[in-house]
Formats: sequence, structure tokens, C-alpha cells
Amino acid sequence: MTRARRIIIDLKFDRPDLVAGMQPYFPDFDIIDLADKAQVGRDLTGIDYAIVWKPDADLFTRAQDLKVLFSGGAGVDHVMAVPGLPDIPLVRFVDRNLTTRMSEWVVLQCLIHLRRVLPYLDQQKKRHWHEFIQPEAAEVTVGVMGLGVLGLDAATKLKGLGFNVIGWSRTKKHIDGMETFDAAGLDAFLGKTDILVGLLPLTPETTGFYNKTLFAKLKKDGPLGSPFFINAGRGKSQNEDDLLAALTDGTLGGASLDVFAVEPLPQASPLWALDNVVITPHAAAPSEPSALFAHVRREIDRYEAGETLQFTINRTTGY
Repeated sequence: MTRARRIIIDLKFDRPDLVAGMQPYFPDFDIIDLADKAQVGRDLTGIDYAIVWKPDADLFTRAQDLKVLFSGGAGVDHVMAVPGLPDIPLVRFVDRNLTTRMSEWVVLQCLIHLRRVLPYLDQQKKRHWHEFIQPEAAEVTVGVMGLGVLGLDAATKLKGLGFNVIGWSRTKKHIDGMETFDAAGLDAFLGKTDILVGLLPLTPETTGFYNKTLFAKLKKDGPLGSPFFINAGRGKSQNEDDLLAALTDGTLGGASLDVFAVEPLPQASPLWALDNVVITPHAAAPSEPSALFAHVRREIDRYEAGETLQFTINRTTGY
């Protein structure tokens, strides 16, 4: 007897129609949604695939026969932190839709700080008329940290608007038309950067990476008057106490933050009250369910045809 094909979803997305939206892509699968209370305690052995976002802590003890894991987003730290992670391929979500959304958000935030949108909004509330100096994009250097799919696309679109764009990654990358730096060149990279864009994955090395020491090395005499910080990578990569201090003592002129160490950002966080900060609720590049399910189906078809999976994570580096 042929075993029924089954796939687990444990996505924590606030979408009641997830299973209905997934069915057109998986008409030949029994979809097991762990958000369904009827699935509590269900035997998950004998299931080959799971799509997860911040999966339940007992997933891997309940589903011991998994062959491939799919992240519901671009990051995978939420999966790698779960105890008992099996030694099987872990595939991250890479899709044109997600990449485009991230680049839109990064470009928007750079323009907000370039064109002094926050001070102008404050003036509007006060009915005050005063013009601020606004440099041209070509005068401003945006330093992108993380030169994967998301970072490269954002850098390309920023260059198209006229920004001078430089890039940093742990190991050297050679990219036409862009000055790049590796770990040894971190200080040189920071010293040239007016707007720092964080798109790094979360690893032990990047936890708390954006801290007071790093912020102090950013360019101080640039055309914006002080440097700015944009983070849409991972919240735990920023030391929020250091970030708060830098935003209030003038080390940073402002920030745009989409990710935080604790999400939702606690109401008591003093970051909410800062008028030089843009806060968005981890919404820079939300996973579009239909794009996610199409991506997973393509990869499962490749896997079952004996082809190599795409976008798998190196378990040593964490990306």
C-alpha cells in the first residue's frame, strides 16, 4: 500500500485561509496545519516535509521522519534555534516578490532620511515653516551589510537612484561597479558609510553586532550631518540599549527599524517615543503565502526528481 503524501505547515501567520490557499499547489498532499487545535498531539511520524516559521519546540520529536525543512521566510535562525533540529536540508525562502518588497522598504527608508521626512513631519504638526539642507543622493554613501540576494537587489536599486553604494560581507565578494569589503575591512567600510543598511543573517557572530563600538565608527562628517542606521535583517543583531543611547546622544541621526530582539516590540520600549526613528512591525518583506507555496512545491518536485535543492542553508555558517 502506498503511504499517503503529507506535508506539515507550522507558520504562525495571521491568515485563517492558509490551507485553502495552499491546496492548489498541493492537491496530491494531505496538509497538516499545526495551528488547527485538532492536530494537538497528533502522530507526525512518516511525514517527509514541513514548512515552518518559528516552529513549536516539540516539532522535531513529533515528526522524526522529515526529509526536508522549508523556512517560511528568508531567515532561518528561528528554525535553527529549535532543539533537536535533524540533520536534513533546510531551505530558505527566496522569491522575486519577497526580494522586491525588501528593496522597496530599504529604498523608502534611505529616501526618508535623505529628504528629512521625519523633521518635516514634526514641523507639520507644529505648523512651522523651515527648510532643511537636503543633499543629493550622489553625495551620500549607503553601506549595505549582507550581500546575499536581498542585499544585492537593494544595492542595485539604490545605485539606480544615484546613491553611492558600498558593500560588506564576512568573506570578500567581487561585484561589478561596487566597492566591497570583507571582515578585515570592517572599519574602513564603516568610516565611509553615511547610511548603514543591515541585512545580515542572525548567527552567533552577528548577535549584538550593531553596538556602540560599531556605531561610533560610522562617518561623522558626512552630508547628512550624522550617520543613520536601517535594520531589516534580524532584531537580535542589534544591541538595543546601545542603539537607544546612540539615537539620543547624537552618535546616530536617526534609524529605521523593522526588526527587534523581542517582537512585538514591548510597549514600554523607549524606542517608540523617539521622533528620529521609523518603526515598522517586521513588515519590510512579508512572505506572500502564494509565492511561498509555489516555491516549496518547485523545490519538492526537484527533490523528488533527484535534482539538487536550491537555497539550502550551510549549517556551519547559518546562511
